[in-house]
Amino acid sequence: MSARGLDATRAYYDDFARGYEARRRPNDPHGYHALLDDLEIELVERYGAGREVLEAGCGTGLLLERFARFAQRAAGFDLSPGMLELARARGLDVREGSVTEIPFDDRSFDVTCSFKVLAHVPDIARALREMARVTRKGGVVIAELYNPWSLRFVAKRLGPRGAISAGRDEGDVYTRFDSPLAARALVPPGCELEAARGIRIVTPAAMAFRLPLLGRALPRLERALADSPLAAFGGFYAMVLRVG
Repeated sequence: MSARGLDATRAYYDDFARGYEARRRPNDPHGYHALLDDLEIELVERYGAGREVLEAGCGTGLLLERFARFAQRAAGFDLSPGMLELARARGLDVREGSVTEIPFDDRSFDVTCSFKVLAHVPDIARALREMARVTRKGGVVIAELYNPWSLRFVAKRLGPRGAISAGRDEGDVYTRFDSPLAARALVPPGCELEAARGIRIVTPAAMAFRLPLLGRALPRLERALADSPLAAFGGFYAMVLRVG
């Protein structure tokens, strides 16, 4: 990503930081965003309990704070000073940096994860190589992609752009979609695709969680399908890559 691109992305997320947590925990502990968080956190805990975990693009630290409850060490970094200000207020171990130039030494962590970040990185192959570089041999990289084989992709294409502030919307930041098939070509040298988790497989839109019957059924369905073959149709497709 060029310097201009980095500056634009940083400005977008600095602005986003102001209202980022408004619809997330603890304001909506049983809603759409809470379910996504839980499915992502459970995947990291599966591989990272009692180990050292790095989150690439940690934002305000909502996930990282929960990683710290089960990890031996939980650290993170983010491009946005605005996001990091809130993460530091939580007492978290974070620093400023880009996923294409991670500010940690080689083989520093057992698990390196990234959620809802790589879709905004033009040079995603370099980002994945960097994530693998800072991960110890035998550890895992958990890389979440935006998936065009999904209901979420259809909703994004047909619906209006989501507003993040009075002056910005989702169209103001670079966004890519990589299918599970295309993702295989992105796996860094020395890594193997071990597993995948699909997140938001059957949820047509976040607002569906507000409907009484559907809102109760969707979390159960999403959990039941997350690690099934239907993971390939998750709006968010989380690859688990074993580092050799």
